[in-house]
Amino acid sequence: MMRVELVRRSQHSALFSAVSPLIALAITALIGAIMFAALGKSPVAALHAYFIEPLTEIWSIHELLIKATPLILIAVGLSICFLSNNWNIGAEGQFVMGAIAGSVLPVLYPGLTGPLVLPVMLVMGLAGGAAWATIPAFLKARFGTNEILSSLMLVYVAQLFLDWLVRGPWRNPEGFNFPETRSFHADAILPEMFSASGRAHYGFVFAILAALVVWFVLSRTLKGYEIRVLGESPRAGRFAGFSARRMVFFAFIVSGALAGLAGIVEVSGAIGQLRPTISPGYGFTAIIVAFLGRLNPLGIVAAGLILALSYLGGEAAQISLGVSDKVANVFQGVLLFSVLAADTLIRYRVRIVRPAPARLEPAQ
Repeated sequence: MMRVELVRRSQHSALFSAVSPLIALAITALIGAIMFAALGKSPVAALHAYFIEPLTEIWSIHELLIKATPLILIAVGLSICFLSNNWNIGAEGQFVMGAIAGSVLPVLYPGLTGPLVLPVMLVMGLAGGAAWATIPAFLKARFGTNEILSSLMLVYVAQLFLDWLVRGPWRNPEGFNFPETRSFHADAILPEMFSASGRAHYGFVFAILAALVVWFVLSRTLKGYEIRVLGESPRAGRFAGFSARRMVFFAFIVSGALAGLAGIVEVSGAIGQLRPTISPGYGFTAIIVAFLGRLNPLGIVAAGLILALSYLGGEAAQISLGVSDKVANVFQGVLLFSVLAADTLIRYRVRIVRPAPARLEPAQ
């Protein structure tokens, strides 16, 4: 029976590796155009709504930065996990738990004000995300549990816990029974970068700083070398004296901390309170951002802006074209598929193996 195999190339093109994200974007645009044409919409108008329309107003630029902030923060943390061969798929849950932990002060102690409130909230958000990420790290390191499944299942636990809190013990007593907490006071809100022209807050600065720090660690320190060696060859890492078990904890804790920071930044910067839903799926979209940025923190900044643009473009397409929000999700899914397909074909070649012709036995 004929079969298709992937054969690793002895060496792959550095040029194609560098431009593969652009190739993936071009493929996504082409498939998107076909998809919109099949829906009876103008492909040109649809792509304009996705990539051009959100950039035509100053307020849209601010919204772009707001949506890019959690994507960059989460994806930068995920890059450490993925480079070290630890598959943290539960950043969405760590995002939620960071938002919950960081919201303790303004929700339970609204009378506590002052300049230290916001820094403490940010630290608690970091700790909340890191603590939640420690669970799948411990399960993998101690029992060999598949971290993909455990981290993913914990997403739903975190989301249900948030829903229970805002409908129960943390519900605003003056909120007319709506499922939400009290609004954060002024000292618990991230300040805006350009208060006269839009809502963009200093969370974006945190995202850029996180990308720079992680880039430096990965490219200029022994810990970065350890991450890459254990990710590419655990056996070689063991010979070098690196501990794969400690790396599991390190990668998950850093990744979870940045996801938790993204959660409290989103709540204290863009929303101003806890609600049953505080994320449109940032933790999952950040996986696309990480790979589109080639697991390079500096590339992740650009990829985060592109995916944030797809969020705004999806909203613009819903208004101007009358399409469902599910179309935006499909568009992002196609982008992830294109990124992975481009990377795979750069490193592997397709070989078709045909069955050997039947041998005729001589007559007796």
